[in-house]
Amino acid sequence: MMYWIVFAFFTTAETLTDIILSWFPFYFELKIAFVIWLLSPYTKGSSVLYRKFVHPTLSNKEKEIDEYISQARDRSYETMMRFGKRGLNLAANAAVTAAAKGQGVLSEKLRSFSMQDLTLIRDEETLHLHAADPRLRSQL
Repeated sequence: MMYWIVFAFFTTAETLTDIILSWFPFYFELKIAFVIWLLSPYTKGSSVLYRKFVHPTLSNKEKEIDEYISQARDRSYETMMRFGKRGLNLAANAAVTAAAKGQGVLSEKLRSFSMQDLTLIRDEETLHLHAADPRLRSQL
């Protein structure tokens, strides 16, 4: 675990140093040697760096880190609740609007039909059925 923590710090620092020091001769070879030193069970480079630099720094800042994590958790909960309420309100408004528009369209369609219009639709359907069936054509 010490290796991965130190390697994460190395990767973060590497993004900046690559821009600044990539012109330096043997820069990339030195980076590879450093990673091998970190990984090697003989040199235990990651343990050395962790015990001398990372652990003391994290120990001194432990309370601040815990407070920050607690604040982030509380803020994320509040944010999720706020977005959840907003999302539910949007969905409810969309459903009500769709239902209201659908109801209006349906009622307009129903109002446009009179009894005479409905009988004409039925008569047209029977004409299509009689035209499609050769046995019923003689009744036309």
